[in-house]
Amino acid sequence: MLRQAFFVLALSFATAGPGLGAGVEDEAFAGLGALPEVEFKALSQLDWNPLGVRALAIGPLDWKHGETDHFIYHFVHSYVATPVSVEAEFHYRVIAHELGLATMPGASGKSHIYIFEKPEDWKVFQENAHLEPWTGGIHSCGSLFIVRDPSYKFADNSLGHEIAHLILFRLYQRPLPRWLDEGFAEYISRVSRASYQRARNYNARARSPAIPADRLIPLSRLTTLVDYPASAEVELFYRESERLVRFLIGVDTVAFRALLDAVARGEPFDRALSTLTRGGSLMLPPWKRNSSCTHRRMRRLLRRANRHLLLCRDEHEIRRRRRYREGSHT
Repeated sequence: MLRQAFFVLALSFATAGPGLGAGVEDEAFAGLGALPEVEFKALSQLDWNPLGVRALAIGPLDWKHGETDHFIYHFVHSYVATPVSVEAEFHYRVIAHELGLATMPGASGKSHIYIFEKPEDWKVFQENAHLEPWTGGIHSCGSLFIVRDPSYKFADNSLGHEIAHLILFRLYQRPLPRWLDEGFAEYISRVSRASYQRARNYNARARSPAIPADRLIPLSRLTTLVDYPASAEVELFYRESERLVRFLIGVDTVAFRALLDAVARGEPFDRALSTLTRGGSLMLPPWKRNSSCTHRRMRRLLRRANRHLLLCRDEHEIRRRRRYREGSHT
């Protein structure tokens, strides 16, 4: 079953460019564990998101429905929804692993994923939902709305990014600070992609390009932004947020979860980090430990995080730090 799932996932990630005809696609997925259809009234839970109602009102007779362990899907053709469903569950497992969780506490219920196929239908949805015309997908209140044109193969990290947003919303039921929400989503999208490639026997790592020192957004500003920065800094905002999350997870996964909990309760980042370091919850590697448990220790950690944005290059460095902390130096 696992091999079958990876095969379906391979088809979804395989190449970018013009896809096969619908009939050929349908035949390719036949017998490969295609997502079973479920009657709408038989779904395990309904979606109370008003955008979901607007989505299903577009071509209402065309929509089909299905569900997996953690998600409910609304789609037109199963050969489009099947790879999305396999990929979504794959990303869910990666997120649980990265957070060190066997299950997701508090993440009750299932998130709904609406899969549009026709660009013209998506345009109608954009107008009905009052979305910007450039929007190619949207996460709203625990539901995800995406476009998957069957004539084109998708080979980017966008679904992993959006699934991370869904999981964080299900965990905390409230928006997180922009840098933390987007940084975690970017981190997961890269780790998921690398994990998938390694499952296919590639020597893949979750790459995170270094940022020139003269371009860094100061951490004091990055962690207090309430919205996205100006368009000229948006790309840098995503990159730096991802690298900061990468650093924090690499230092201590358990402490990172505690940091998520604290920030979700409304604590400012520096206060939450200060509480964790003062209480000894943040277990730093030997070369990063300080005898002082004061505010100064937190400031030192932030300075080191700043250096990490410039120096730490890939997932291998994170795993090396974890092995060292756990007592394995090989």
